[in-house]
Amino acid sequence: MADYPLKELGDTTPLQAAHTESMDSIAARGTLGMAQTIPEGLSPGSDIANLSILGYDPRRYITGRAVYEAASAGVKLTPRDVAFRCNLVTLGEQNNAAIMEDYSAGHISTDEAQPIILELDRRLGTDEIRFYPGVSYRHLMVWTEGIDTVATTPPHDISGKDIASYLPRGKGSDTLNRIMAEARAILQESPVNQERMAASKPPANAIWLWGQGKPINLPTFREKYGLNGSVISAVDLIKGIGITLGLSPVEVPGATGYLDTNYQGKAEHALKALEARDFVFVHVEAPDEASHSGSLANKIRAIEDFDRLVVRTVLEGLKRFPEYRVMVLPDHRTPIVRKTHTAEPVPFAFLSSNDLLKSPRKDAAFNEVSAQDSGLFVEQGSSLMDLFIKG
Repeated sequence: MADYPLKELGDTTPLQAAHTESMDSIAARGTLGMAQTIPEGLSPGSDIANLSILGYDPRRYITGRAVYEAASAGVKLTPRDVAFRCNLVTLGEQNNAAIMEDYSAGHISTDEAQPIILELDRRLGTDEIRFYPGVSYRHLMVWTEGIDTVATTPPHDISGKDIASYLPRGKGSDTLNRIMAEARAILQESPVNQERMAASKPPANAIWLWGQGKPINLPTFREKYGLNGSVISAVDLIKGIGITLGLSPVEVPGATGYLDTNYQGKAEHALKALEARDFVFVHVEAPDEASHSGSLANKIRAIEDFDRLVVRTVLEGLKRFPEYRVMVLPDHRTPIVRKTHTAEPVPFAFLSSNDLLKSPRKDAAFNEVSAQDSGLFVEQGSSLMDLFIKG
């Protein structure tokens, strides 16, 4: 959700421009501040940011995001394996160069994507290379005895750019580039892509391999905080991080990881989970997806839908619990003008049931400026969870 001031919004941010009554109420009565969820020197990825938010220092537990996506998919990795994120993407052509036209292949549906990935596994899979289907455009490739030090680039970082300079580089890159080239030839023949093009939809005409890593052991959330919990997300990365930390995944019908996700269903399932568990981590991807596509209107819509359908529903539902705490924050910034993640601090706000006795602060709202003005700055984002849980 977090962003930069935009001229078209009168030099305010989308969070300032959006109607966010519920998040503003948390900020006005509770604790408001800024947190550095991306440690200095690390890439501003969702894996880094969400580990920080959950209380795990990414500098200590760093590995590739594909490892967590494997956990979500139920793919058991051995110490010999390297997992890679495998995006289905749309490549275009401009001046005889291949261009990253769409990092999500038009947000291809899971039903369309699954046969594509299974076909790639049938035709390109070996004793060393396997493909596993995920959700929408997000899938997995596992390379046994693979190389995890190869340099790769997130496809959402190069929208509209010539891909030549961003292909895998270094030791092991020959194998990855060969696989990507062979996959592109196979996808040209795909019946799914023929149907998509006939319907004027972007074809999934290539794969993009990135985000690699080897398995890692982390202490569970219960071992760290003495709490049991659940995770709710339509994104395999977030679900996989939760599973790795011992959080039970909750499936929500209609949760898509996009603008059409079942916002209210996520909130209702979170409240239900709290009847049996101490903690629930709810993730909504829609504002990030809108930012990657550069759509200001969709970003404001996603922020307002999140506030109205998730946060308000949760705040109303928490009234039946005698004691509670609730926190809201972005994992990282995804500025509209950049169309990718950046490492600046993000606003956070949390509220306890005891805070309801306080008079609301008139100058407090949930946005970057108000949070900055609060004077509270959590320099190490991985300590924010301690502050939230322990006070």
